[in-house]
Amino acid sequence: MKTLLLSKEQVGGLISLKEVIGTVEEAYKAFSSGQVVQPDYIGIHLPEPRGEIDFKVGYCKGNEIISMKASSGGFLDNPAAHGVPNGMGSVLLFDARSCALICVMDGSLLTGLRTGASGAVSVKALARKSARKVTCIGTGNQARMQVRAISLVMQIEEIHAWSRNPQTCERFKTDIEAELGIPVILADSKQAAVEQADILVTTTRGKGPLVQAGWVKPGTHIVAIGTDMQGKQEFEPEIFRHAKIVNDSIAQCTDKGETWHPLNAKIIGLDDIHGELGEILLGTKPGRESDEEITIFDSTGMAIQDNTTAEKIYRNALESNVGTFFAFL
Repeated sequence: MKTLLLSKEQVGGLISLKEVIGTVEEAYKAFSSGQVVQPDYIGIHLPEPRGEIDFKVGYCKGNEIISMKASSGGFLDNPAAHGVPNGMGSVLLFDARSCALICVMDGSLLTGLRTGASGAVSVKALARKSARKVTCIGTGNQARMQVRAISLVMQIEEIHAWSRNPQTCERFKTDIEAELGIPVILADSKQAAVEQADILVTTTRGKGPLVQAGWVKPGTHIVAIGTDMQGKQEFEPEIFRHAKIVNDSIAQCTDKGETWHPLNAKIIGLDDIHGELGEILLGTKPGRESDEEITIFDSTGMAIQDNTTAEKIYRNALESNVGTFFAFL
């Protein structure tokens, strides 16, 4: 047998963001219909000034693919000291029928793409149909990805943005207006930005509640991206008290997601979690039921998203005759 090798440049040309939105929808449906085996992911924190590396593994019965992604970040000295980026990713795909290694691909783009797509899938399922304004708290690469993906599933009339770093905010405004032609309004404060939101997207590395409950207007849909491990937080837990809470994975979100904080504060109980996004996509649980509801999508990121997206990249590569084959055996 031979194994396909795909570089970062090749991966970038093999899939569109619209396709990724479709693969992420497939992932959520598969997960919530019992078609996925997904062990807890492993994280290794290395001594400073190094960062962390995470390993996420998943098996999808629908496509008979086992995926393993290694993703690192926070290695701030890497460019100067080692000549490589401060964050990298690698994906291995195995044919579950034989466990043969069928593909090795760069995973640097994959995490950003599938995370951005997750927000768009939640908007389709949970946002008001009349939603037109998006607020971004955090204006880095993932904020850009979220806006790109959301713009494919709804008409965005304006974007309000806030970041701790004014220079990052200015670059976000310049880049998004040039790329998407959507006006970006830089807010004077977090509160001013949040109060404008029909869709509120948070993509920070928050270590405390950035968004207060009193700022969120009725009917807002929240896409909570930044909290994916213990110690991170972006929202005042009180926001969850009267909201419709939807998780990507209840097991993950109640352990290391934003949902952990209101649970820990006893503001909500497990029974107050409405369900998983996959259940709404499958139609087994309702989505938004009124224009006044505040809906929260808490996303911790799952291996099955990597699995279905990487499998699509692999199939596209075979069809397009892209990549290099090599033999281990």
